[in-house]
Amino acid sequence: MEDRYYLHFGAACVRGQMARQNKLHLLGNGLDVGDVFALSAQQCQQILQIGKQNGVDLHLFKKTSSTLPRISKVMGFLKGVGLETLVDVGTGRGAFLLPFLQQFPWVQVTSVEISPSRVQLLQDLSRGGVGNLSVVSKDICQNPLPPNSADVVTLLEVLEHIPNVADAILSACSIAKKYVVVSVPSKEDNNPEHIHLLTKPLLTQYFGQAGVTNLQFDGVNGHLVMIAKKEQK
Repeated sequence: MEDRYYLHFGAACVRGQMARQNKLHLLGNGLDVGDVFALSAQQCQQILQIGKQNGVDLHLFKKTSSTLPRISKVMGFLKGVGLETLVDVGTGRGAFLLPFLQQFPWVQVTSVEISPSRVQLLQDLSRGGVGNLSVVSKDICQNPLPPNSADVVTLLEVLEHIPNVADAILSACSIAKKYVVVSVPSKEDNNPEHIHLLTKPLLTQYFGQAGVTNLQFDGVNGHLVMIAKKEQK
């Protein structure tokens, strides 16, 4: 099981969900509270087994065989940035968030998410012992956080879903102190939830309207990755 799962995140999910359902006592002393990363792999495996027996769905915490190229590109950039805070917009199933939290355990992360089921999952992780994760259940277009409240804002596979792209980008640029990182599909696809195809000229236009003009673009396996750097004032 150790190789198949993000053990600590799975354990945090079990603890958070069982706390929400008033079932923490089933885990036993020493497994029910505290920083989940202080637990051993064996303790996490115990928690996962108890979670499975109590109907906790752990499929989101299974490791894939390799990291998606677009996520690897973003991770590579972030390793060169001195960041202490990050806002991840539209976290979804956590394809970026879980490896990020694993590789950057010192960074305080806020997820801005509107899906009720995803919000609940992320709250379970936080409640279950991922202490550097917090969740805001709001629309990015509605300015959910104060200006300059995070070093980096990530909008990964999100903008193509949002009706008002301009407002989402304006809000993200307000929240970010240093960088906004974007990834979007670079070509048409069959996903009915994708309502925009955001090209380099369109992103340049939207970010320019938000007052950010220092943009770097890269292409990765059918996706466009863009780094927007805010000018320091």
